[in-house]
Amino acid sequence: MHNGIDPSSLPVDRRYALLIGSIVPRPIAVVGTCAPDGSEPNLAPFSFFAGAGSDPMCLLFCPANRPDGTEKDSLRHAKPRAEGGSGEFTVGVATEPIIRRIVACAEELPPDQSEFDLSGLTPVGGRKVRAPRFMESPIAFECRTLQVIRTNPGKPSGGNIVIGEVVWIHADPALIDERLRVDPELLQAVGRMGGMEYTRTRDRFALPWGAAALASRNKF
Repeated sequence: MHNGIDPSSLPVDRRYALLIGSIVPRPIAVVGTCAPDGSEPNLAPFSFFAGAGSDPMCLLFCPANRPDGTEKDSLRHAKPRAEGGSGEFTVGVATEPIIRRIVACAEELPPDQSEFDLSGLTPVGGRKVRAPRFMESPIAFECRTLQVIRTNPGKPSGGNIVIGEVVWIHADPALIDERLRVDPELLQAVGRMGGMEYTRTRDRFALPWGAAALASRNKF
């Protein structure tokens, strides 16, 4: 029998540990942002990240508040213009060849210091947004922010859901076929596990959808 846990009885860091240890593997969004005037280029990885629909094509990422309850630079930049942000962001992919440089971008830096300089990743201006992406990502999405949902505004570690509509996609032509399917062997994506652990995405298996999966003899 499973033991029950009331999350309200736990300190925030233990809730976080349960989440990141249970929701695995998680894709990593490498989010590029800048201030409304184009200054303060910022790059940061987030593993609370997902697609949010295809019509319109949307993504979301979830930057938590700082320990003092203030907004991280990515949120401060990406929030809508009506809230003082630039209303834009980009999302690149964390891949095996550059994962060490991606993880380095998690370093807390003052706004006048750039994670691009720290990591050695190459900033590239957007086609439809001002927010920078990084050249080393084999696929990148330019997004305009639709809204920010705040689950605990102004509180330490409070959650924020940034939803953006994809307005342009950059992709290495070698990565996709004529139907725009992405080759996972070439992508070499890296996922986040619990604690300080990451995982490669090389071990894969195929199954038919729905009830047919129960009858499949595919091995894994």
